[in-house]
Amino acid sequence: MTMTGTEASEPERPTGTAAAATAPSPGGVNAPSRARISLRTLRQDRYWLAPALTVIGLSAWVIYATVRVFLQENYWVAEHHYLTPFYSPCISNACVPESAHIGRVLADHPLLPYAAFSLPFLLLFRLTCYYYRKAYYRSFWLSPPACAVPDRHKSYTGETRFPLILQNAHRYFFYAALIVTLINTYDAILAFDGEDGFGMGLGNLVLLVNVVMLWAYTLSCHSCRHVTGGRLKSFSRNPIRYRWWTFVSRLNTRHMQYAWITLGTLAFTDFYVMAVAAGWFDDLRFF
Repeated sequence: MTMTGTEASEPERPTGTAAAATAPSPGGVNAPSRARISLRTLRQDRYWLAPALTVIGLSAWVIYATVRVFLQENYWVAEHHYLTPFYSPCISNACVPESAHIGRVLADHPLLPYAAFSLPFLLLFRLTCYYYRKAYYRSFWLSPPACAVPDRHKSYTGETRFPLILQNAHRYFFYAALIVTLINTYDAILAFDGEDGFGMGLGNLVLLVNVVMLWAYTLSCHSCRHVTGGRLKSFSRNPIRYRWWTFVSRLNTRHMQYAWITLGTLAFTDFYVMAVAAGWFDDLRFF
């Protein structure tokens, strides 16, 4: 029997089970539900390592900084005019007069840090920092601990409710951090003029490196990037701001690294000044 016309060109269609296997899956609202997986995640790598290291690193730094802030001693090297950044600006009446570069206006109390003017703003600047939010959200709150790993919380409201809605004040703490960084820079410059006049030692380099890294961290802030180039509709009409925005944008790509490096330089600078002030070793002088 000979087939002609449409009958000859029509392919044979599968039926039954074969038809169900070859039929395309429906999409959109008719798409099948997600696969039923009993495990919390299919990740086989050590995704928990980064959050764990973050908890250890931040906890160690907070403990060290808290102890040093309330220790209230070995913060000033009179011979070389070294002032640790943890006590800058030193505004307590108990501060050594030479270390109080902007005056002593705060009552002496064991529960009040000598640098009570700057420390709260620096703490809030770091707490509300975009990178640090990610760091402690994932590590301390496990929200979420890593990509493709479920959040450990049943509900999610983002930063729309108290207290996390206060994260939106980060831009204002940025301005305060700029002022404190300027003060730290002033301290580092004054340290070149010790009791014996102009000179330079290892402590000067330590203070200087710390200040440079603090500027790198502060200027690489997302708020700084918005200040320099935000709301501009035409970069060609604002070439100076465009250059600054480009510079800050390049720094911004390393903001996470600067965040951790400055924690290290702050702790090391404080430890070095404390060690020299306590007489554990002498400052290495170059001239």
